[in-house]
Amino acid sequence: MFADNPNQNNIIELRGISQSYDGGQNWIIQDFDFLIEDKPDQGQFVVLLGMSGSGKSTVLRYIAGLQKPTKGTVLVKGEEVDKQRVSMVFQQYSSLPWLTVLENVGLALKFQGVSKKERDEKAMELIKLVGLEGHEKKFAQYPTLSGGQLQRVAIARSLLANPEILIMDEPFGALDVKTRLTMQDLLTNIWRQFQSTIIFVTHDISEAVYLADDIYIMKSQPSKIVEHIHVDLPIERNRLTKRDPQYIALVHEVEDRMISVSEL
Repeated sequence: MFADNPNQNNIIELRGISQSYDGGQNWIIQDFDFLIEDKPDQGQFVVLLGMSGSGKSTVLRYIAGLQKPTKGTVLVKGEEVDKQRVSMVFQQYSSLPWLTVLENVGLALKFQGVSKKERDEKAMELIKLVGLEGHEKKFAQYPTLSGGQLQRVAIARSLLANPEILIMDEPFGALDVKTRLTMQDLLTNIWRQFQSTIIFVTHDISEAVYLADDIYIMKSQPSKIVEHIHVDLPIERNRLTKRDPQYIALVHEVEDRMISVSEL
């Protein structure tokens, strides 16, 4: 499953990961391995599914460098995770409310010392991409912006920081149905345009099948991946995809496997 030596052909590698919060008396995650290999000129959309408490969000925090496991190694493009910049989009709105949309999106470039003129130009490109043109001077806070708009800010900010890898932890969970469907389509368009590697956590099985080209199901503590389902649907997807018999059959298959995993 793993190459003998770390290399940049592997986008994400988690090796021998274990997590305990009580000195090893109980293991939340134990002997966890996970590999996402590079797909050049294509990118990939990986979805993690599992019951609450199965460690999905913890795995994302490892990849983003926000948490270190008790044991094991986390590599991003063959390097220790703290040497790579990986942004994460959360379910909760994460924009800085005292900054404008433009300032929020360009924040990573500001930390890199990029001039204001250059970062504003690049930030505006992303703002237009996510459909926020005309809102760039507004403060990134609710209710000045809607929940969907605030998540668009977060996505644009993450893409500008690192368009190669995008980590998302239930980013649409708090949105209404219509906004959620719109954001799903936005994300599939971003995936195709940037050919990014997107790692996405959701509890919504139909959303997972619509977005993913690979779904991994995690079992509860001690957590590990127990199912891998390749989503054999065209990369170009739209609302009609959800009426395709193949899509419907895949949703039922994932539902059945989720039930089996919950009984382990």
